[in-house]
Amino acid sequence: MNEPKTEMVGAKYITRATDHMQYQPGMDNIGSEVQDEVIARMQAEDFSRYTAADVLCALRKDALQPADFAALLSPAALPYLEQMAQRAQAETRRHFGNSVQMFTPLYIANYCENYCIYCGFNCHNKIRRAKLDMDEIERELQAIAATGLQEILMLTGESRAMSPVTYIGEAVKLARKYFRVIGVEIYPLNVDEYAYLHGCGVDYVTVFQETYDAGKYETLHLGGHKRIFPYRLNAQERALMGGMRGVGFAALLGLSDFRKDAFATGLHAYLLQRKYPHAEIAFSCPRLRPIINNDKINPKDVHEPQLLQAVCAYRIFMPFASITISTRERAGFRDNIIGIAATKISAGVDVGIGGHSGEDKGDEQFEISDGRSVDEVLQAITGHGLQPVMADYLYV
Repeated sequence: MNEPKTEMVGAKYITRATDHMQYQPGMDNIGSEVQDEVIARMQAEDFSRYTAADVLCALRKDALQPADFAALLSPAALPYLEQMAQRAQAETRRHFGNSVQMFTPLYIANYCENYCIYCGFNCHNKIRRAKLDMDEIERELQAIAATGLQEILMLTGESRAMSPVTYIGEAVKLARKYFRVIGVEIYPLNVDEYAYLHGCGVDYVTVFQETYDAGKYETLHLGGHKRIFPYRLNAQERALMGGMRGVGFAALLGLSDFRKDAFATGLHAYLLQRKYPHAEIAFSCPRLRPIINNDKINPKDVHEPQLLQAVCAYRIFMPFASITISTRERAGFRDNIIGIAATKISAGVDVGIGGHSGEDKGDEQFEISDGRSVDEVLQAITGHGLQPVMADYLYV
């Protein structure tokens, strides 16, 4: 039996399911083989075995295999960052020209039912909780559309009770009035629910696995549906089965060994694209940022050279994939990375609830480092000789 157990964490007692690998009632189990291959290959990977010769061999190949990708993520690759950046830039220009997509996130609710100890939205944090109604959402959409952006990423906290799928769907229908491309970053759904949101107008789904280290994942996710590791890991495949044209992948670098997490993220995307050749693949490359009440995580520091290494490795391994650089990073780094490997950048970002229209109803999820407006980011893009793109897709 899967009896719950109660443990002391800090000064609180919490209840954990005994098996974070076991699906709960109502969760689609699609029985994918992708999860097992990703975890097995990640666990078997020893990055210390790679040499400079392996790195240079990978850089000379036209098409990389997973072992080549691992070599580019290894410590042996750090002295070759310049060569990696040059190869990544060449691949970016070959497949994307000099275009950089612009978008902004819109947080419509910050209620959450999960106890993730690194997250500002976690259900035990004492923050201002808020949920926008449809009139408030429309005002936010109008304020964002007035900046000239045509792509939006809609986000909620992970609460089915406070942000049900139908609520998200109605918000998406409103967004379709103002935007050409709509993504969502919400709690994982079943196949039929992804199909419903696709019918409402969602183009792509992004899911942060946070970490692919199942043992570490268990210690970081102490309660709520997010605790169930395989249901989250297989979310992108369920989204593709539900008709989405694109899916995004990310690990929150710094929660565990960043090399293993970056390798698993890339391998996960690689295997799903082979299984679903029509799928559009995207990567996000976030690092752990300070959040409220967050002093117990013992983060694994990931510095800018390691982040650049991961971004370049993603680009060289999967040259057709879109790569987003987060406002978690400072403006100078973001501007440099769009000249090398990133093809998508957020602008005019507000990670609170209601901030775009000036209502500021609820607290933010994390601290950002780049608070520039849409016009300021646009000018930075053109200043680097690149072309801002507001939408990459047209419905006819």
